[in-house]
Amino acid sequence: MRCPFCTSEDTQVKDSRPAEEGAAIRRRRQCSDCGARFTTFERVQLRELTIVKSSGKKVPFDREKLHRSISIATRKRDIDAETIERVVSSIVRDLEALGEAEITSRKVGEYAMAALQKVDDVAYVRYASVYRNFREAKDFEAFLGSMEAE
Repeated sequence: MRCPFCTSEDTQVKDSRPAEEGAAIRRRRQCSDCGARFTTFERVQLRELTIVKSSGKKVPFDREKLHRSISIATRKRDIDAETIERVVSSIVRDLEALGEAEITSRKVGEYAMAALQKVDDVAYVRYASVYRNFREAKDFEAFLGSMEAE
């Protein structure tokens, strides 16, 4: 594993332990050259997923992009990093379980919204506002009204 600080390839694993309820392995590493410490995660990947955007463009699935969007939606909420990681892992597992090589970005958004709705209502509304492209306050009102109806 290459050091993210000095790009040296001489790093050592100092500690390994299960993470994400056994779905990943967390490894603490130390660079032999600069002495920096960093963490890596090892996860099972069942298949390569391709995302089909609404424009028709196809891009490889990016777990980190999903993680960033969930993190932004949950920012300044009382939600710890481990919960966010579990949400992202759950979404990825669900997408892989579909058995499809190509998945629409719309489907990814729906899975993310469903997962966030179970975790935090504010994060759910934040994500929905970007995902559903809210433009005016009335868009929020209509969405919140539909939430209350459920």
